[in-house]
Amino acid sequence: MTKECLEFIEGQNEKFRVKLEYLVQVVETEEVVKSNQVKKLVNTIFYELRMKVENEYRIILFTIDHENFIESRDILFIYGFQKKSTKDYKRAVKKAKTILDNYFIKDEEE
Repeated sequence: MTKECLEFIEGQNEKFRVKLEYLVQVVETEEVVKSNQVKKLVNTIFYELRMKVENEYRIILFTIDHENFIESRDILFIYGFQKKSTKDYKRAVKKAKTILDNYFIKDEEE
């Protein structure tokens, strides 16, 4: 997970964290993940982890070792946000791209 994603998670309540833990386990162990849990973001390189805990939340994911989420075994949790409208996606995808670019630059420097 990126530090931005961890900061988002830490700012959420216990119900959110319990649901996230469950969904992470599903992503790690299940071969087929329902589209209401993980969905490809159209015209992007990202997927989203979808949660509803009082409000709707999304965490943007990036598959590192394979283009297809189902076949990927190395997934980076990049950025989380509360979904209020469809406009939130454009901002979130832009932010996720910036975080991802910086993430790989830091990796190359180390």
